[in-house]
Amino acid sequence: MFQTRLTELLGIELPILGGTMMDLSTAPFVAAIANAGALGIIASAVYQDERLFRDDIRAVRKTTDKPFAVNINLFPMMKKLDNIRYIDIMAQEGVPIVETSGFSPPEDLVARIKQHGMTWLHKCVGVRYAQKAEKMGADAVTVVGFENGGATGNLNITTLVLVPSTVDAVKVPVIGGGGVVDGRTLLAVLSLGAAGAIVGTRLLLTDECPIHPNLKTALLAATELDTDVVMRSVGFAHRVWMNGPARQAAEIEARHGGIEELYPLVSGDAARRMYETGELDAGTVSCSQGIGLIREIKPVREALREMVAEAAAIHGRMQIST
Repeated sequence: MFQTRLTELLGIELPILGGTMMDLSTAPFVAAIANAGALGIIASAVYQDERLFRDDIRAVRKTTDKPFAVNINLFPMMKKLDNIRYIDIMAQEGVPIVETSGFSPPEDLVARIKQHGMTWLHKCVGVRYAQKAEKMGADAVTVVGFENGGATGNLNITTLVLVPSTVDAVKVPVIGGGGVVDGRTLLAVLSLGAAGAIVGTRLLLTDECPIHPNLKTALLAATELDTDVVMRSVGFAHRVWMNGPARQAAEIEARHGGIEELYPLVSGDAARRMYETGELDAGTVSCSQGIGLIREIKPVREALREMVAEAAAIHGRMQIST
């Protein structure tokens, strides 16, 4: 297995972060990722109720003795939560790792993270944002290329270029992502200088992922041509699987329609309906171009450990004696 600055920093076995997924990254799924040896991350934005947030932290704790984290989502389109209060709950419940994503965190939030002595990861989409996070005190930064499922930003920089550019620009460990779905792509990101990879789309097609079997079957049949970026026109660019609602969203944007037309297609309520009922045209789902490389639905542990084993095997075959 690969031991890196990231595995040392976080106390994890595999150099992998499970990508935070809205409505999906709750206790059972997060615990499965942690038990596989990666870092599972709870999506705090799922919980509008502090009690439910605390309960799910405790549920993960009961299921695993491995490290896990909580994501604090800073995108302006998300429902507003008292993120400082959520940081305090994390501290009370003994969760020492926090991931922030989206916009740069406010100074009072960073101060509270530091006050509690937490390890802070910040996820962003460009070198200058990574540099800013480092200056603010982040212990590691995550950057994701344009292939990435979910938020892509507007820079259109691929993983192959973004990761080494960021590695050259900061001193803290860099976590790379965007299309990392197997051992080949994991090794590629590590070879670019990253200390680990963030993996999301591969985890959609696992036994423990809480989406309907109909959706898993549909995504398993998808190719690298079946994703695209929507919501760029409203400043919230996301790469999604191009089902009916996603195509409608693209058409609305092409004729300069606004958020009021887009929202029913891309809302969290629509996505939840798809996840729960298997109605494939109910909403949209974030998905990277790497979806076309996934061939099987497997348990989380098997999928992640096979990924690392494949990367190690390729690395071994590439060794050149001098």
